Amino acid sequence: MSPTQHNVDFLLVQMTESLRKLISDKNIEKPLFVGIRSGGIWIAQKLHQSLAIAEPMGTLDISFYRDDFTRVGLDPKVQPSNLPNSTQDRHIILVDDVIQSGRTIRAALNELFDYGRPASVSLVTLIDLGSRELPISADIVGSSLSLAPNQHIKLIGPEPLSLEISQR
Repeated sequence: MSPTQHNVDFLLVQMTESLRKLISDKNIEKPLFVGIRSGGIWIAQKLHQSLAIAEPMGTLDISFYRDDFTRVGLDPKVQPSNLPNSTQDRHIILVDDVIQSGRTIRAALNELFDYGRPASVSLVTLIDLGSRELPISADIVGSSLSLAPNQHIKLIGPEPLSLEISQR
């Protein structure tokens, strides 16, 4: 097991306990887990399984909701979003692997609201890189990191999950 793989497993255990507390404190009976493609789905699946949530989880591919697709083009591997239930009046646990600018989360929120108006949305992320362009923050963070300007972090998965920091 690599150190980064071990680190992801440790962070997931901590995040599961934090989520258990959040769900209890907010008195949420049936949270709807939604993972953002692709790393967010992997993290959401692990957390969903660890918490033994009976209801199926949803997935979002926010490609069509991005505010920069006219500049960078759409990823040719766009896949459909899949929400097993309406988001109307549901408590959503939105999961992504890394949060940096906040733009991916803004796009995910826009898409979620197209499916209905949630009662609440709690944001969970494995890694917070901290350099926000939008006023968005996660409720549960596995770890906060600072990267050098020439570094990039990527979640490798789905089995096993590991983090890779590379030079651009």
